[in-house]
Amino acid sequence: MRILLTADPELPVPPKLYGGIERIVDLLVTGLQTRGNTVGLVAHPDSTSKVTQFFPWPGKRSQNKFDALQNTITLGSAVKKFQPDIIHSFSRILYLLPLLSSSLPKVMSYQRDPNHRTTRWGTKLAKGSLTFTGCSDYICSIGRTAGGVWHTIHNCVELEKYTFQPKVAPDAPLVFLGRVEQIKGAHNAIAIAKKTGCNLIIAGNHATTGEAGQYWQQQILPHLGKDGIEYVGPVNDAQKNDLLGQAAAMIVPIEWEEPFGIVFAEALACGTPVISCPRGALPEIVRQGIDGYLINSIDEAVVAVNQLLNIDRYQCRQRAEKHFSASVILDQYEKLYHNLLF
Repeated sequence: MRILLTADPELPVPPKLYGGIERIVDLLVTGLQTRGNTVGLVAHPDSTSKVTQFFPWPGKRSQNKFDALQNTITLGSAVKKFQPDIIHSFSRILYLLPLLSSSLPKVMSYQRDPNHRTTRWGTKLAKGSLTFTGCSDYICSIGRTAGGVWHTIHNCVELEKYTFQPKVAPDAPLVFLGRVEQIKGAHNAIAIAKKTGCNLIIAGNHATTGEAGQYWQQQILPHLGKDGIEYVGPVNDAQKNDLLGQAAAMIVPIEWEEPFGIVFAEALACGTPVISCPRGALPEIVRQGIDGYLINSIDEAVVAVNQLLNIDRYQCRQRAEKHFSASVILDQYEKLYHNLLF
């Protein structure tokens, strides 16, 4: 098959540090080509994924009208040059607008809440040539209310990048990994660590301005360097592997409807239990009492931390291997392509 992939224009594929969507697109590029497919990519100019043909976006802002116009034209040109059997978009549905009425099969993948208006008109204009995927049942349940055909295909991790750790030290820390902002619940992780007497390592980027910067200054910064709470900044894949592997649990007590969260699958790949909240896609990732605990309060989280020894870390790794590995997700995308083409 000749497959043309698109990614959002803001970040390169693969990303240098954070960028969940871009990481998934890079895994698809590599995996699909290994399986004998020919892959083209439309993405940020600094992308380094090795593809048969690469087409850089001229506009780097998804929400800018002029950039959107330029990128729409670029995608149309890429289709003419590459002649794909199928287009798989992880970018804006708007870029597909001139192509929607064509019979060329198109897959539109959502890693965040779908916009009802755009998915509705996309479905109407495509007349059966557009199929949607969501990174979780949660996302698909939102999308289906606007119409169209939806398939759940979860996000995945490269298992070889994450070392299974069957045991950790008795005084192993809790680890918070992700953007340090209100909705990710870093402040909740701090409160839980203090109540349980556990050390807490916080890793991830944070804002310095605006409301998110104020959150960092007021709710996180005053606690750092005290009571065993440390901040180590953003981490790359190797550092992430080390950090998660030494953790008693990854604790990210979210305050929003998480679309998926690749970091949760990364923790499980290391054999590390997850403590989070039963919101968004988390119940699809974490089995209660098997891969970790989904909690609704600080007090419930304290109980969960004290029960971590009941979690079999091997079961956590098995969960990642069977449901969130790159090979499993590649199988699902390839099957979808074949069903649309043949």
